[in-house]
Amino acid sequence: MQSSQEAIKALALEAVLLPKEELYQIGSRRKQLFIGIPKEISFQENRVAIVPSAVEVLVSLGHRVVVESNAGRNCKFTDKDYAESGAEIVYSPQEVYKADIVLKVAPPTPEEIELLQEKQTIISALQLSVQPKDSLRKMIAKKITAVAWEFITDEEGVYPAIRAMGEIAGSTAVLIAAEYLSNVNDGPGLMFGGISGVSSTEVVIIGAGTVGEFATRAALGLG
Repeated sequence: MQSSQEAIKALALEAVLLPKEELYQIGSRRKQLFIGIPKEISFQENRVAIVPSAVEVLVSLGHRVVVESNAGRNCKFTDKDYAESGAEIVYSPQEVYKADIVLKVAPPTPEEIELLQEKQTIISALQLSVQPKDSLRKMIAKKITAVAWEFITDEEGVYPAIRAMGEIAGSTAVLIAAEYLSNVNDGPGLMFGGISGVSSTEVVIIGAGTVGEFATRAALGLG
């Protein structure tokens, strides 16, 4: 009995004397981002730069997101949807453009460029080939960091944002064509895929890019 107690004491002493890792508190180095989502004002632009579920992710990571009222209305997202995701709802573009980073879909209009702050960051389409030259000069004068999402490529050299829009356009084109064939829109009253014993609708797709690929997929899916 005595020897076993002495052995336990020896093991305990050895455990105490063994070197141990010292634990340090890990400090957070993450910087909070201040992101603004304005309402799009370009002609026939119905999209919004970010959806409520994405806002929820950003806010959960500690970032601040402000959304202009009715920014998502044309996409069927309400102010309540954004507020419940953690965004702050503001009622003027001036409040949105106080953010460090502004997310947009369409290129900034001359009015929006005037609202941009010195050394601000904007992520949007730029479409430099069709924009007035003074628009770029004005952003340069304000030392704006502008990230054009239509020029962003992945490791394979693919333009993911442009491809996503092409997928949407190709699929939607065929679905709209099917609607125009129906009698609801004063069309000839044809079913896109046809029925047994009746020839299917013939589809001609011009082009073999992403739009053409997804138009083909949609047409095949409809028969």
